[in-house]
Amino acid sequence: DRFLFVAEALFKSQSETGEIKGHYLNATAGTCEEMLKRAQCARELGVPIVMHDYLTGGFTANTSLAHYCRDNGLLLHIHRAMHAVIDRQKNHGMHFRVLAKALRLSGGDHIHAGTVVGKLEGEREVTLGFVDLLRDDYIEKDRSRGIYFTQDWVSLPGVIPVASGGIHVWHMPALTEIFGDDSVLQFGGGTLGHP
Repeated sequence: DRFLFVAEALFKSQSETGEIKGHYLNATAGTCEEMLKRAQCARELGVPIVMHDYLTGGFTANTSLAHYCRDNGLLLHIHRAMHAVIDRQKNHGMHFRVLAKALRLSGGDHIHAGTVVGKLEGEREVTLGFVDLLRDDYIEKDRSRGIYFTQDWVSLPGVIPVASGGIHVWHMPALTEIFGDDSVLQFGGGTLGHP
């Protein structure tokens, strides 16, 4: 029912304002079958983007959903819920650059990638290093950015980084300078909470 209510609100808002509106319908589910049913429901409703929590949902499930989305004209937004449990541990775990590479191999159109500014800030050079790993076809070794060997992705599609988390319109100059125009700037609570 949630998908239906969101789709109704989305299309009503578009018709009233004449502006394009969007929402990421969350397809993350306990089974691959349910996840694919949710993606199919979104497609039937005419909502062009679904979201998946790739770490909690799993890589195989994510790859299945990525293939379904590509085959059916849907965009797949990747959320990274639970990443901090894995990548923010100083004594164990793995860096987000590894999770970013795994996501690129698994599939998706765009992913939350930190901001350098806002509440999900990170080290600028390291963040830009894994942003390059996500979207560029060829990345030169650069230890200062956390890139320890040259990476050639050949024909594997890139993933667009999404700057999200505590950002607002006053961050736009810094965000476009950091990420360029080949990125998504997602404004939510940071803007709505501080208009």
